[in-house]
Amino acid sequence: MAERGRPQLYTIPAHRAFADALAAGLIRQFGADPLGLARGLVLLPNNRAKRAVTDAFVRASGGGLLLPRMVAIGDPALDEAVGAALDPADAVDPVPPAVAPMQRRLILARLVVEERARTRQPVDAAEAVRLAGDLAHTLDQLLVEEVAPRALREIDLGEELSAHWRRALDLFEIVLDRWPGELARLGCIDLADRRARLLRRLALRWRDTPPPGFVCAAGITDTAPAVAMLLRRVATMPRGMVVIADLATSMEDQEWQALGPHAPDPVTGTRKRSIETHPQFHLKLLLERMGFNRAEVMRWRDASEFDATPARGTAIANALAPADFTGKWTDLPAAERRLAGIAAAELATPAEEAQAIALALREALETPERTAALVTPDRALARRVAAHCGRWGIEIDDSAGRPLSILPSGTLLLALADAAAQRFAPLALLTLLKHPLVCAGEGRRPWLDGARKLDRVLRGPRPAAGLDGIDAHLADAPRREVARRASAAAWWPHARVLLAPMERVFAGGEQQLAALVAALRETAQALCGDFLWSGPAGRAASDFLADLEGRAGEGPALVDPDSLAALLRTLMDEIAVRPPQGGHPRLAIYGLIEARLQPADLMILGGLNEGVWPGQSAPDPWLAPRIRVALGLPGQERGIGMAAHDLAGALGAPRALLTRARRDATQPAIASRFWLRLQALAGETWARGRALPLERWTRDLDDPAIHEPADQPAPMPSALLRPKKIAVTDVDRLKADPYAFYARAILRLAALDPVDADPSAAWRGTAVHAILEEWAHEDACHPDKLHDRARAMLNDERTHPMMRALWQPRLMQAIDWIARTIAEQGEAGRSIIAVERRGSIDIAGVTLNGTFDRLDRMPDGTLAVIDYKTGTPPSPAAVRAGFSLQLGLLGLIAERGGFDGISGITRGFEYWSLGKRSDQFGYVTSPVDPAGKNDKILPEQFTAIAAENFAGVAGRWLTGSDAFTAKLHPEFAPYSEYDQLMRRDEWYGRER
Repeated sequence: MAERGRPQLYTIPAHRAFADALAAGLIRQFGADPLGLARGLVLLPNNRAKRAVTDAFVRASGGGLLLPRMVAIGDPALDEAVGAALDPADAVDPVPPAVAPMQRRLILARLVVEERARTRQPVDAAEAVRLAGDLAHTLDQLLVEEVAPRALREIDLGEELSAHWRRALDLFEIVLDRWPGELARLGCIDLADRRARLLRRLALRWRDTPPPGFVCAAGITDTAPAVAMLLRRVATMPRGMVVIADLATSMEDQEWQALGPHAPDPVTGTRKRSIETHPQFHLKLLLERMGFNRAEVMRWRDASEFDATPARGTAIANALAPADFTGKWTDLPAAERRLAGIAAAELATPAEEAQAIALALREALETPERTAALVTPDRALARRVAAHCGRWGIEIDDSAGRPLSILPSGTLLLALADAAAQRFAPLALLTLLKHPLVCAGEGRRPWLDGARKLDRVLRGPRPAAGLDGIDAHLADAPRREVARRASAAAWWPHARVLLAPMERVFAGGEQQLAALVAALRETAQALCGDFLWSGPAGRAASDFLADLEGRAGEGPALVDPDSLAALLRTLMDEIAVRPPQGGHPRLAIYGLIEARLQPADLMILGGLNEGVWPGQSAPDPWLAPRIRVALGLPGQERGIGMAAHDLAGALGAPRALLTRARRDATQPAIASRFWLRLQALAGETWARGRALPLERWTRDLDDPAIHEPADQPAPMPSALLRPKKIAVTDVDRLKADPYAFYARAILRLAALDPVDADPSAAWRGTAVHAILEEWAHEDACHPDKLHDRARAMLNDERTHPMMRALWQPRLMQAIDWIARTIAEQGEAGRSIIAVERRGSIDIAGVTLNGTFDRLDRMPDGTLAVIDYKTGTPPSPAAVRAGFSLQLGLLGLIAERGGFDGISGITRGFEYWSLGKRSDQFGYVTSPVDPAGKNDKILPEQFTAIAAENFAGVAGRWLTGSDAFTAKLHPEFAPYSEYDQLMRRDEWYGRER
């Protein structure tokens, strides 16, 4: 059948609501016949556009209506979209099926692994899957643009290509050579190839036998040659028409031609660079591939209730003009620069921006039947806005969806794979055990109680690796933690039996991906039951794992279990889980693709910062930019032009609000180029269009108006609540920071160590004390065995690697020094009486207790109290000020018979430090001196001074009524664990 003389090409300008104008026009043309619309076919870019046009027909009909058939030709799942209309079952030469996306991804990953291994540049499976995704994207671009792979070999690369790009190109060519063989083996073709074949076949079929009803291709901006061929056929059919969104029919010819693509220079053969960042470039390219001129495009007659003014469309077009033509802004009349109906809100942070958008959406609901929508490529901003709306009981759908990797089912799978890869290290293990899907339902509370008990036990440095390491850690309990660990140990077997199969699989080294995925699936099922697979996210996770496990044999031969979590994350990041319909009927959140063709009374364009809107173009890791240009592939910056076109369409709403945050989570943010262009075009009127009330409401919502900082706390509990027992180690805390003592001893609040903590000074001190205690009890007569015990502790797999690597040299030197010094003192008549013994006495109306590290008998019969220090011992100045009297108080207890079986006068008070002095680790210092040198106390006075100071402290706070004032002597109160409780930053240093 011959083509019609004049093509039926139309455009709906940006200031009109595309879907509603399209529906109104089709009803006007074909709605007179009750079956006129039903006989028609509307080709649309995606499924979201189908929904938008369907809703527009419903609004325009005002009643019952038989809708035309709608087909999304740009949807990735084209096999489901085309149906019998594009691929009839009785076709003589049917198009081969498309290779499954997961199968394709894994095969390409295997090819990458094999070729990288051949070139001795091995890559793990997770990285191979990531590279395979980029490779598939580049391959799809070649297929969409119908560029034959052999064209790569016809490019003259010269000497300009770097070694990196040459290696990437060589690998890309090898994979391309092997890929057709893989497709032939499967009897499949690429999805992009199948789509092109189907569209070309349809165009040829419609050339001879066009459908009986009308055919309208609307809103399609894909520039693929096959799409252009089909659109040309539709435009020239007797009852066909093509409707383009926002084609700039009024743009000056010089400006239009500057966009490109340009013909090569007849002399040099070079091409002038196209302006792919312009929102009209892809439409111009589409028209050229269709074989039509812009002058042949007519304006669509029909309008809708969601339209803005024509002046808005003119101003937007001027704002997005090519850079070389923005000089005309200064000569434009005010009417062509006016952005009436567009407001802008500039907030301080992303949190404020989200709150401002939520307020604007909430305000829209105050007007009956008014609709509003947020359009943003920033999914984090979208989630924040939805959370703010949730505070008011407003459920709002984000039609762009969320990645499976951040939804509960996805995070459970990742947490399980990560925990197994880390051999169930505490942090990864607890993350898994406390996941909300684990043991969900009636058994959740006892499970969570057990997990919390295990959490308390795993605080501090990491135990030995694996489930056996957790077993040993629970069995090896210090005396003070026996009860707590026994409680955790009683629960732990219930969790252990569920995790053991996963540990066995991961301990087997490299193995098949199917075995790893099967173990992951079975363990996840055992932990969560059917709760894991419920809801949209659960169903998506189930389908994903089934697909991955079923196709795993096509992937890399062997996979390192440690890379499984990264592999899963890469794949799940690409799976968007969209919520079921059911949110507020008048509010919506869209991504850029979902927002195309969507109308609203108020359109909010959020996240207008550079790198967000427009997004940052991801570089092609396989083909150098020069090669992409030579092949005729889209430039990396074409996405900017598409983002600009989306922006222009969204600004066509009756009212629009632009928002941005002046900084992101880490640094100041740069305003989007689109924001800056609109601001520059509007000039002085931009400030008048600022949404200042909205910005003020956002700030005022969280502004307390009056700041009332807390006063320095000084609680005064009754005498009945004041403790009558105190340890010598708590006396300094009571005197320097009474509030910290109050929180610890009376409120019984204790700071928790971090999970999987680095070895702190306190932990190192505890380890050293344990070595010395065990040695003193069992091998005190053999100083040489102290060294062996220290080495055994360091070589224990439970010892933190940082301690083993960084602290081992100084520890071994210090331990050798201790053994040597003890041996020398033993030869001089000094002997060890006891180590780590606890005692107590009654003094000043309270019980004072303490534990010494070591107690020696001096040659003259007196006692010496020794305290081991891994850090710096207290200074004489602190002792003179009445602090750091621990040794004196321990000596006092010894003198008064507080330690069973020990008596005598205490005259020796020594700190044995493992620190460095005079080029060696280990030295002895004392707070007393027989001659009183260096402002030190005399030995015979130390216990009396300690007793006097303690009596004063006890009389004020333990038996007296003084307030427990916070940071009474801050210079001697380095403790910080209760600073937040006392709200220290609100009052410390403030003048009264």
